[in-house]
Amino acid sequence: MKTFSLFLICFTLVTTLTCGQSNDEKEIRELEKHWTELLDNGDTTALLKIWSENYVVNNPNGKIVTPKDIVALMKSGHKFPAVERIIENITFNENVAIVMGKELQQPSNMTSNHEEWIPRRFTNIWIKTKNGWQLAARQSSKVFTE
Repeated sequence: MKTFSLFLICFTLVTTLTCGQSNDEKEIRELEKHWTELLDNGDTTALLKIWSENYVVNNPNGKIVTPKDIVALMKSGHKFPAVERIIENITFNENVAIVMGKELQQPSNMTSNHEEWIPRRFTNIWIKTKNGWQLAARQSSKVFTE
């Protein structure tokens, strides 16, 4: 009976931990879609709520930018090209989620032909705060092919 009770307790603990991470992963995947939509729609107010106070980006042009830079760019009329993001891995370390994958950026000629889109690699880092998950850092690089 003691062995069965111990097994049941361990099983419940493992199931609870697994489901908790699964819920966090679902939430991060939804947030990844959501903040991209906000960027596409130019919703700077909502973006500032998703980005952490010290959010920083190393963009594909090799420039490090902050929310102040991004918001100023958007308010000046800049529209970011469409991006299709493919998440390949999400890793959790306590209150940090690291999202890695590839993305395709629509080129300046606005073609809808995905074969002409610009391939990039990305890493997004989310932190869990008292206000929920917030995007803390992002890095995106163009993929150069020979």
